[in-house]
This record gives sequence, C-alpha cells and structure tokens, in this order.
Amino acid sequence: MLKVVKRDGRLEDFDEKKIENAIKKAFNAVGEEDRGRSRELTGKVMSRIKEKGKENPTVEEIQDIVEEVLIEEGFSKVARAYILYRRERSRIREEKAMLGVKDDLKLTVNAVRVLRKRYLLRNDEGEIIETPMQMFTRVAKHVAKDGRGREGFFSAMKGLYFLPNSPTLMNAGTPLGQLSACFVLPVEDSIEGIFDTLKHMAIIHKSGGGTGFTFTHLRPKGDVVGTTKGVASGPVSFMRIYDVATDVIKQGGKRRGANMGILNANHPDIFAFINSKIDGSLRNFNISVGANDDFFEDKALELINPRSGETVSSMSADDLFSQICYLAWRTGDPGMIYLDEINRKNPTPELGRIESTNPCGEVPLLPYESCNLGSINLSKFVEKRDVKWEALREITELGIKFLDDVIDANVYPLKEIEDMTKGNRKIGLGVMGFAEMLIEMGLPYDSKDAVDFAEKLTGFINGEARKISEELGAERGAFPNVDKSIYKGTTMRNATRTSIAPTGSISLIAGTSSGIEPIFAVAYVKNVLEGERLIEVNPLFIKELKQRDLYSSELLNRIARTGSLRDTDVPEDMKELYVTALEIEPEWHVRMQAAFQKHVDNAVSKTVNLPREATVEDVKKIYKLAYELKCKGITVFRQGSKEGVLSEGISEMDLAECQTESCYL
Repeated sequence: MLKVVKRDGRLEDFDEKKIENAIKKAFNAVGEEDRGRSRELTGKVMSRIKEKGKENPTVEEIQDIVEEVLIEEGFSKVARAYILYRRERSRIREEKAMLGVKDDLKLTVNAVRVLRKRYLLRNDEGEIIETPMQMFTRVAKHVAKDGRGREGFFSAMKGLYFLPNSPTLMNAGTPLGQLSACFVLPVEDSIEGIFDTLKHMAIIHKSGGGTGFTFTHLRPKGDVVGTTKGVASGPVSFMRIYDVATDVIKQGGKRRGANMGILNANHPDIFAFINSKIDGSLRNFNISVGANDDFFEDKALELINPRSGETVSSMSADDLFSQICYLAWRTGDPGMIYLDEINRKNPTPELGRIESTNPCGEVPLLPYESCNLGSINLSKFVEKRDVKWEALREITELGIKFLDDVIDANVYPLKEIEDMTKGNRKIGLGVMGFAEMLIEMGLPYDSKDAVDFAEKLTGFINGEARKISEELGAERGAFPNVDKSIYKGTTMRNATRTSIAPTGSISLIAGTSSGIEPIFAVAYVKNVLEGERLIEVNPLFIKELKQRDLYSSELLNRIARTGSLRDTDVPEDMKELYVTALEIEPEWHVRMQAAFQKHVDNAVSKTVNLPREATVEDVKKIYKLAYELKCKGITVFRQGSKEGVLSEGISEMDLAECQTESCYL
C-alpha cells in the first residue's frame, strides 16, 4: 500500500481524499465552484505520482505535483491560491518551530504562543512536556464524571467547538486541581475581616482564579474606630493593600491577578473611590460604581455611613454621575454595576442580595460563590449563511454537562467556597466568535438585523441550556438550595447556566474573535522571526478578497496602517460587513449587549470601545442607555485614554491588549 512520508519522517497511509480537499479549498479561495473538478484533478495527480514511480513520496513532492497539474490543466488562478497557501503554511511551521511546541492540532501561531506561555505543562526544569492534544486529553479525563462524556469532551475541545475557562485548561489533572475562574469574597468592617479576606484572595489568585469584592460595608475615611478611638482610613486604603498583594502573587504564577472592586454610589468615600485609578495605581483592579434604580431618578443622593446607617451628607446624583463619566472617559474606569437589575434576576434571593461580580462583570455572585465558565465557538456553526442549529444544540448540551461535571471535579481553595458553589451549582456557558458568525451570515454588526439575530441566537442557547439542566437534575438531583430559589419545585441542576465572558485567552487558542465583541482590526502588523514585519489579516476577509479578485499586497499594507477599511476603495458592502469596534456607533455596542443580556442568566462582559474623539457626553449616553435597556453592568474604553494601549496604526501588541486587558476595564 502506498505510504506518504510526513515532514517529521513518519510514514502514514496515503489518503488521496486529502489532495481532493486541498484542491477544493483552493477553488473555494478564489470563489470558483468546484463542480467535481477537484475529484478529476486528484485523479490526474495520482496518475502523475504513479508515473514518477516513487514508492513513498514526501508531502512536499505531492504538493509540487498538485501545483504542476493545476497549471497544466489551465487553473493558474487556483494554482496561485494553492501556492500562497503552501507558503503561508511553511511560514507558520517555521514560527512554531521557533516556539518549541509540537503542534499536533494545526493551531494558529498565536494559539501556540499563548499555550506555550500559560497552559502546557512543564517539568521541573521548565521544559514543555505536553502537546495541545495531550492538554485536551488531560482536561477531558479529569473533568468527565465517572468516565462519562470523556470522548465527547475531548472531541469538542480538540475541534475548538468549545473551550472551558483558563484555570480548567491549566489545572485539570494536576495536583492543584482548581478549575474555577470566578470568585466573590465578602469584606467585613473589621481588621480581622479585611485581612482574612486578603488571605483568601491570595489563596485564590495562587490557584489561578480572579476575585470580586464590594467595599461598601467598610466605614468611610475619618470615621471613628471604636476599639482604639482612632480614625478609619477608608475603603480605598485597603484596596491599595489588596492591589499590592495581587501584584506579588500572580494568578497561578501564569497571569496577572484580576480583581473587581465595587463601591455603592451612596458611600461617603465614593469620590475617593472613583478617582482612585487616575494616578495609575490599582493596576490589578477594575472598579465599578454600584448603582440602584433611584440613582437615575435625578434626586438628591444621600451619602450613608455603613457603620452607623446615618446620613452624613447629600449631593446631586447627577453631579456624581457626571464625574463618573468624566473619569471613565479619561481613564477607562469606573464602570457601572446596576444592582437592582442584578437582584431582580437573582436566582436565590433567600440566600441574600448580590452586591458584587467577578473581575470582568459577567458573573454576579454571592459571597464565597464561584463559577465555572466555558464558551462555544460560534464561528464553527455557520453554513451557507445560516446557523447549524442542531449542531449548536448538541454543543450546548455538551457544554452544560462539562461545566456541571467541573463542579464535582474541582479542588476548591476554601471550604466556604466549596459549600456555596455546590449548594447553588452555578455555571456560565457563553460564546466567542460571534463577530465571525455575523460576517459569514452577511450581517453587519451595527445593524438591527444583527441585534435581532443576537437575541434569537442567545434565546436558543439559553432555552436549550435550561432544558438540559432540568434533565440533568432529574438524573442527578437538583441543586441543594433549589427550595430557596426561583426554581422551587423543579429539577433544575444549576442555579444559573449561561454567561457571556470576554474569552480573551481562550479565543486566541480557538483562533476566533473574543466574546461578543466586533472585530478590532481587519488587518494588523505582526513582528515575527528576526524582526521581520508581516501583515496578519482576518481570514474571512482574505477569502472574500480572493473571491472578488481584489487581493493585493498593497491593499493589505494600506489596511494594516489603521486596521480599518474606511479609507480604502474596497466595495461599500465589505466596509459595512467588516466594520471594526472603533467604527461602530456606541449605541450599537450597548444594544448588542442588551440583546444578549435578555436571555443570559448571569451577565454579559463587553467593552464599548470608543474612538479618541469621543466625548464625556457620549459616555453619559452609554451608561444611561445600558441602564434603560436592562443591562447588568457596562464599561467603556476610549482610544488613547490609557498609556500604552492603541497607538497610531494597529500592531499585534495592540490586539493583545484589547483582547486581554481592555476587557477587564
């Protein structure tokens, strides 16, 4: 039987179907219908291989013959696409070789980079000792309850249809075993309480998780300290201690620690809080103002000492709101958390009022709760401008079962967290690759059709997730606190099931856009081996350029200077479809977030990216519209408002900042 010699020297059974698929892709790349020609051309390639009489041809020799046949048969345009693809694959292999990772899944270079840096296991000498496929095997084996679902979990991750949150990928199957991304801890108004929480935060960060807190219960600066007759230093002073501790202890030793700090709008120290990041400090915190409905009723706002419950002063809520919006415009902080809306949707109201969220705001949690997250790669579920609904239903079922299994497979950093987590069994199944899905469906992000579609899509996922959770509950039991919840009398397995996370790192692994964000750039500059600068371009855009016979290096260089199609001669319909985050009017960002929030149990992490010329009034409109449309929280990020993020032109570093940093703002 004919064998093929792989690039690493291995012999593999010859599969002519691979040749046919490669030729078919080349036809597709230039917008030509195959019409059975790939099968016919494959036959000619096979005949040529036999003519050459080589028993075991190499991959390169086979590809050379494919090029020859395409050119000889008059398909020069298709041959060119095939040649360009070969060159690109060769460049990618060189980059991966330099990274020292054996990529057995043909991932993108960026995926290999992030896996190498944070996820793949290393030995005591710091050498990588697993491949991406072995990582997914490790995770599936650890998470699958009693061995059930192991193969399905592995296939979903291997195919990049679904990926769990980072701690699960990093820690499953290791002695650490901590799999959750999100935690909320209480901060009590005592030195003992404050520093107990600091210790718990350090333990969680060491295990790879992020933490959220409300500092609202701490007495204000200057207030009396009863035991010593001294003077309190206020919430912001303790936030600075938490920030320094976070800086020392990276999350699992692999990434920067992340915190959410919340202070309610009626706290006497609210002005110190909203100004706390203006000097560049609290770099490990995102901060948000907790606001109730009455904050937006333009009444006098009473500032209340949480220790005594007494009103210490009053002010105009609108004046405070103006200052919040100015600072968000200037620095990217603070965001807003709409507490009454969160608690209207609190699934376990008898257990207490929710006052805080995880670092990116997508999971409102009670004290000591944690949440396990995972995201469906939507770019994998489009075919001929329609959603593959049945396949999406199947991956939703798998995602819910995976995340429910994580709760039991998890090694919890604190007993209190284990008890609360297992009591409510909250999970958060979300999505990534939404921007690619819209492009493949021909729907501009900033359009009513796209917003309506988003609501339909998330309604489908949420409905299926709820049904699957009830079925799991009938089989395994409802969550223990179900009788203290809005699901009393049901078999609901999980108090929450869906959430939209930013997916900064896992979307890089999946090779798709983060969360529900629009694309940030159509093309950007990438620095690679020996200082060479290459243009990295959205693959869907490349495909469409080739199909329309518009592809040129000059055009790509021009686009990469700004990342946008705005000042190019690309057809208008392509400009509308490949609209970037900074080109989208703020209202559409908010309406898209609200469309998802309508059918999401937890919350939606999304950044409203604003151009440099945006105004404070724009921020005001965004924060008010988000409240009116019943979002649970909102953040903005204006280009140039933070040093080091987004310079003129678009580079790989800019994109990394946008995917992993601004989502925390």
